Amino acid sequence: MPSAHSRPRRGGRSRLCLSAAAVVLAAGGVYAALPALEASSRDVSSAPSSFASAVAGPSTLTVAESEEPTVDYDAVLAAAMKSVVPGADAKVSVAVLDVRSGKSATYGTGAFDTASIVKVDILAALLLGAQDDGRSLTAQEKSYATSMIENSSNASATALWDAIGGADGLDAANKRLGLSGTTGGEGPRWGLTRTTAADQLTLLNVVFGSGPVLDASSRAYIKGLMGQVEADQQWGVSAAGSSWELKNGWLPRSATGLWDINSIGHVTEGGRSYLLAVLSGGNASQKAGISLVEAAATTAVTAIAGAV
Repeated sequence: MPSAHSRPRRGGRSRLCLSAAAVVLAAGGVYAALPALEASSRDVSSAPSSFASAVAGPSTLTVAESEEPTVDYDAVLAAAMKSVVPGADAKVSVAVLDVRSGKSATYGTGAFDTASIVKVDILAALLLGAQDDGRSLTAQEKSYATSMIENSSNASATALWDAIGGADGLDAANKRLGLSGTTGGEGPRWGLTRTTAADQLTLLNVVFGSGPVLDASSRAYIKGLMGQVEADQQWGVSAAGSSWELKNGWLPRSATGLWDINSIGHVTEGGRSYLLAVLSGGNASQKAGISLVEAAATTAVTAIAGAV
């Protein structure tokens, strides 16, 4: 299987570091997240007699065990995203999962146009149908899949969109994949499929996890293609890791002149793995949208890494 692409980290990128105190302040004084506390007990009878007598008299004082606080990872991410959230025109939603711990967080709940990130979903639906039929992909299907993911070919996406049965086929597959907030675009407009960051995280978990819906061969195939996207498309969630597999989407809206910019994938950073989905809309330009998505991805990884 092709390995995940690695590249030198871009210079000049700032990383957001959260302390528990900063999170609490950013949340307006409401408890958001603190490091897990180990329950402990302490017998002060071993302290000097004057201290023991002053604190507990003749008897032994034992500090009661305290329960480990529950970390609100969504609140941690929300506090971190305050430095990233754009003006009124653009909007962004992020979902992140720390693979080792299984802890996840989501910021924003709205639905967004998928643009080309739906191509991962189209391929998952195609592979699911092939599994049902007990067959491998044909040479033509593999050719379409490769150009659709690695080069983001729209013609190949349209061919495979038709092969899976369009929006109805995608919606049927997504029910099995666990996506509950995604709706296929009407007619041939697969790029106007609507989805949420949480749903994209679910899809990534199917591809990069070990669940029963897609078999190991299908998962490896998708991951391999996502690790080899062409050079000018290696932006997005890749900003948050030293190695990655990803798929990006970008779409200028003719009615407004604004851009949908999305990025989904798997990144490795600091010896830990993360699944990331960043969706955005209303960006003034493609460049502005990419900057927003990369800042959100980096912030999300830094935030959850500091909280788990």
